[in-house]
Amino acid sequence: MSRICKSRATAECTERRQPRFHPLPYSPVCFALASRACVVLGSCAMSVRTLIVDDEPLARERVRQLLAREPEIEVIGECADGASAVEKICALTPDLVFLDVQMPEADGFSVLGQLDPARLPAVIFITAHDQFALKAFEVHAVDYLLKPFERERFKVALDRARERIRRKQSGDLDQRLTALLAEVRPSEPKTPERLAIKSSGRVIFVKVEDIDWVEAADNYVNLHVGKDEYLHRETMSAIETQLPPSRFMRISRSTIVNLDRIRELQPMFHGEYAVLLKTGARLTLSRSYRDRVDQLLGRAG
Repeated sequence: MSRICKSRATAECTERRQPRFHPLPYSPVCFALASRACVVLGSCAMSVRTLIVDDEPLARERVRQLLAREPEIEVIGECADGASAVEKICALTPDLVFLDVQMPEADGFSVLGQLDPARLPAVIFITAHDQFALKAFEVHAVDYLLKPFERERFKVALDRARERIRRKQSGDLDQRLTALLAEVRPSEPKTPERLAIKSSGRVIFVKVEDIDWVEAADNYVNLHVGKDEYLHRETMSAIETQLPPSRFMRISRSTIVNLDRIRELQPMFHGEYAVLLKTGARLTLSRSYRDRVDQLLGRAG
C-alpha cells in the first residue's frame, strides 16, 4: 500500500473512533433550563435569581450591597410592598426571595399565602422584631435575618439558602413553608401594653391603648395621646408591628389610627376618605389604603 493510501486509511480510522460534537442552537429556553440545572445539580457555577422585598429603601439597599459581593447571585428585581411582590414572584419565578415580614397592606406571610404552594421559592425572612415565631423558622429550616444584621449573619443565611436550592427535593421546601404559615398565621403576635419614650433625658411610659393616632415625622413617629404629643425614634413600619392590629389600622403611609377613636368617615375625591376622630382631629385615608374602608365598615356593622 502506498504512503498516501496508508495516510488516508489512518485518518479515516481516527475520524471513526472520535465522536463528532454538534453545537446545539442557542435559545433563551435552553439557556434558562441550563441555568436551572446548574443550580439544582451544582455541576457548574450556581446562578441564583434573587428578588428583594422590603418597604424600607435603606433595608433593600443593605441587602443589595451585600449580594453584590456574591458573584453567583443575580438580583432580578426589588419590591416595596406585598402586592407588587406577589406579581413579581409569579412573573419572574425567582430562586430566592429576601422577604420582609412587616409591610403595609400585605405582610410577608400574606405574600406567601397568595402564591402557588407548588412553586414557592426559597425564602429568607427579614424582620425588625423577634415576635414572629423565630424558633418556628429554625424548626422548619426557613432562615431569617433580624434587623439590623451584620455581614457574617447575612452570609450564614445566604449559604443555607444556596445549599437548600442545590439539594432541594420536589415539594420538600414547599411543605416546610406551608407548615410554617399554618403555624404562624392563627396567632396574633404579642404587642407591648406600653411604650417607653425618651424625652429630654427622661423616660415616659405611654399606654398603647391611650394613643389616638400616630404620624410619621422623618426618622421619628409622633404619638398623639389626648392633648399631648410624644416624639419617638422609630419607623412607621416598626411602630406598626408594636401596635395590636385588632385596635390600630394604618390608613396611609404616614398615618396609623386607633379604631376606637374614629367618629366618622367622609368620602372625598379620588377614592380618599376624611377620617374624623372623637378628639376633633381630621385625618386622611389615602386611596391606596381604601380597602381598609371595607374593614372599618365591617367592624362597625
